[in-house]
Amino acid sequence: MTETPAAGQSTDVVDILTADHRDMLELVGQIKDTPEPDRRRELADTVIAEVMRHAVAEEMYVYPAVEKHVPNGAEEVEHDKREHDEIVQVMKKLEDADASGPAFLDLVGELEAQLRHHIDDEESDQFPKLRAGIPAGTLVELGEKVQTAKKLAPTRPHPHAPHSELFHKTIGPGVGMVGRLRDKLSGRHTG
Repeated sequence: MTETPAAGQSTDVVDILTADHRDMLELVGQIKDTPEPDRRRELADTVIAEVMRHAVAEEMYVYPAVEKHVPNGAEEVEHDKREHDEIVQVMKKLEDADASGPAFLDLVGELEAQLRHHIDDEESDQFPKLRAGIPAGTLVELGEKVQTAKKLAPTRPHPHAPHSELFHKTIGPGVGMVGRLRDKLSGRHTG
């Protein structure tokens, strides 16, 4: 995983989310390069958990900032939420797939394509707008909130859960706690 900055350095939300993107794509690459089904499953569980943490943190803190500070922010957020939903649907299928079967790698490829598209949208368009529209100190504060949210977020895909700030701030921590307990009891690797 990407290292955090040295003590005393502040990282803003864009840096954190960009590092998450690199980590997710690196994990997907490792899945594709791994012939052992058990290791593929471990890596898939880890990437699913990382994507879930990232998406929930975005929905809790980043998307409200986009809506407030980015021109046409509400439309961009709706587009992003639809993409999150599509990614969750693929991750749910991946979670249930046999890691030794050919469908597993097909789903990994589908997940990778969706992640790359979403990442490109954010990094080439949305993140520069965030940096242009929000003071640097506020971006650092948002980064701290995102890091905290990722620690509490669910680690499993929930296809019918709403992609909303209110849900993630009220019900989400309980869902995340139950999921982390299930992970621990089942030995599921989540990074």
